[in-house]
Amino acid sequence: MAPLAAKERMKIASQDMPVQEADVRAGNFDEVALGFTLELARMEAERCLQCARPQCVDGCPVGVQIPEFIKALRDGDMVAAVQAMKAKNNLPAICGRVCPQEVQCESRCLVGLKNQPVAIGRLERFVGDFELRSRSCPPTRGASTGKKVAVVGSGPSGLTCAVDLARLGHSVTIFESLQNPGGVLVYGIPEFRLPKAVINAEIEFAAGCLEIDIRTDYVIGRTLTIGELLQEYDAVFMGTGAGLPSFMRIPGINFNGVLSANEFLTRVNLMKGYQFPQYDTPVKIGRKVAVVGAGNVAMDAARCSLRLQTQHARLNGQQPGEVHVVYRRSRDEVPARLEEVHHAEEEGIIFDFLTNPIEIFGDERGNVRGMRCIRQQLGEPDASGRRSPVPIPGSEFDMDVDTVIMALGTSPNPLVFVDAEGLQRTRHGTVVADQDSGRTTMPKVWAGGDVVTGAATVISAMGAGKRAAADIDHFLQGDSAW
Repeated sequence: MAPLAAKERMKIASQDMPVQEADVRAGNFDEVALGFTLELARMEAERCLQCARPQCVDGCPVGVQIPEFIKALRDGDMVAAVQAMKAKNNLPAICGRVCPQEVQCESRCLVGLKNQPVAIGRLERFVGDFELRSRSCPPTRGASTGKKVAVVGSGPSGLTCAVDLARLGHSVTIFESLQNPGGVLVYGIPEFRLPKAVINAEIEFAAGCLEIDIRTDYVIGRTLTIGELLQEYDAVFMGTGAGLPSFMRIPGINFNGVLSANEFLTRVNLMKGYQFPQYDTPVKIGRKVAVVGAGNVAMDAARCSLRLQTQHARLNGQQPGEVHVVYRRSRDEVPARLEEVHHAEEEGIIFDFLTNPIEIFGDERGNVRGMRCIRQQLGEPDASGRRSPVPIPGSEFDMDVDTVIMALGTSPNPLVFVDAEGLQRTRHGTVVADQDSGRTTMPKVWAGGDVVTGAATVISAMGAGKRAAADIDHFLQGDSAW
């Protein structure tokens, strides 16, 4: 069949992603998006114009060969699609699910100038899932260099750095503080957005093929220190993320029932709260929940809360409770992905915009019983470009809540910096590192991901891990001095 002309491709409608119905998924932790069929994937791939100068690639932090993998998919050559994808992206099944493609590669798609952009992320997921089923393109390890690298943290930046270094022939050991590798992919993202089976399969496949040694239950700063690692390894990469939560400084913040989104999501993920009632875990949730903040983590916390509420209510023959997202700015300033906000609203999450907590109330036993808020109005833009919220005098009101989850951002855990003299940090606690190479102020130590930038995206952390791996390789090969 002759290839379609650009005008004909522009007429093809964007293919909808099949999803669970909202009233069904609100009561389970199964994946919301069901994935494209082969027919849908190839139809969506037909929309790609195969631009001579593909700007979509410039929008990808790891430089995925987007036109090449889409063309191979369109032609029915799945092995070639996987090869094109994995030339740059080691974790496509993960990235296709959680990366904000709409503000990265897809925002540069020329089809999007007149129509919906090509659904690059959904096609990436399709190709990644094919590879997990077929194992058609296993990564290969290069000839041994005799050099040893320690990677601290097994999140997206650490995994990417480790895989790239192992493919170049270096001996890589990953040190993970928790009992399962994956970092924020495992403990921070809910099952309904990123199934554990997908994460485990990606990690096991890459680590097994490349002989990467993954050591769990190693708390760097306690079990071992950066200084001790440098005595055994030729280089150290820090990809420890930013897991220290922020809280509001308001009265009542220490009442029982106030917790960080990090703690809540970690409980749900690692204590198998998503498999209730098969697993009776310590993950408890009230009947009236307020999640403070409106980023992706806030959406995850709110939607997990709703599912736990629904499951407990059904088990006990009750009506589900309420989950509110309390945000001090308007809908237009919400930092979460629009798709996640849309899914949350479909599921019944209540959004309270232009609202800010000023006090939390507790009962005689120290448990949360309510929260006082004040209405806001938007003033002038702040340093981030968003309009600053300004309290409206006399607009205070009380919310009847029994659980308050703070989703207000995070910073690096200071424990990892024990015995790391010479490692410069910013006033926010993040590591000072060169953006292009990942080099820190401590010799033979590189860093990337959230430990450098603060909380950001999976794909940006992967990009940092990839850049650091390239520089570590140059250093170990003697091509560059410290």
